[in-house]
Amino acid sequence: MKVNRFKKLTGRGLKIAIVRARFNESITQGLLDGAKEALLETGVKAKNISVFEAPGSVELPLLCQRLARAKKYHGIAALGAVIKGETAHFEHVARLAADGLMAVMLKENLPIAFGVLVTYNLKQAQTRAKNNPNNKGREAALALV
Repeated sequence: MKVNRFKKLTGRGLKIAIVRARFNESITQGLLDGAKEALLETGVKAKNISVFEAPGSVELPLLCQRLARAKKYHGIAALGAVIKGETAHFEHVARLAADGLMAVMLKENLPIAFGVLVTYNLKQAQTRAKNNPNNKGREAALALV
């Protein structure tokens, strides 16, 4: 795609962890692809990008905390997809993920980019995970750099 709107943005020398939720995998895979592509475009070397998986978005904060405490990374991109179903459960999952990631970021003093989609339907999530410059995994990675 090679559309780096942030031409002066450089990730050279950075070591980045990406944590992807497996739940809604077809969506989070698109987010992961977008994040990795953006990091490479900014100069982060492929060998300096580590990818980890969590079961779902609620579990992202715990894995991010473990990675932050390992002190091996300059930042973490947390990627997930929470899609509304028949109940308000998605609101609780989204809030737990957001609050947990913020708490880890502040406590561990390490940037964590919030790449967790919270959408009302699958189509909205698919749109945000497409291979284009508006991919939200891509945007999270660029924000992290």
